[in-house]
Amino acid sequence: MRRVVYPGSFDPITNGHLDIIKRSSEVFDEVTVGVLVNVDKKGLFDIEERVELIRKVVKPYKNVKVDSFDGLLIDFMKAKDIKVIVKGLRAFSDFEYEFQMALMNNKLDSSIETVFMMTNAKYSYLSSSSVRQVAKFGGCIKGLVPDEIISMILEKAKK
Repeated sequence: MRRVVYPGSFDPITNGHLDIIKRSSEVFDEVTVGVLVNVDKKGLFDIEERVELIRKVVKPYKNVKVDSFDGLLIDFMKAKDIKVIVKGLRAFSDFEYEFQMALMNNKLDSSIETVFMMTNAKYSYLSSSSVRQVAKFGGCIKGLVPDEIISMILEKAKK
């Protein structure tokens, strides 16, 4: 069975993330979306809320699971018996960072592989932080995030 983890903070999940999840679910037998607490980012949603939002939007993909973790991705992967990481790349700057992370993960566990997926061009500018900012100032986030979670994001951004 080809199993993969797609890790990230997903605060909130965007259509770009969902595109990578959908495409990964077509390539791999099982995709685990690993939602992590990123201490370097100020969150809009807490970890439980992010997991629930993601579960809501990945329901159509029967081979996609959602779980949360803190600490090292490698430890999460060992606990789940997953050997492959999938990462989405929007720009060359993403590649530089993700390449370093892939090398570090492989150093920590040489059995780990990282697969990079290029983003769909229509999402190349999209990030969770830009969605949070647009929502905070009352801008339109339609087309940036799944429709079924727009109201939750806007409500949370008001606070």
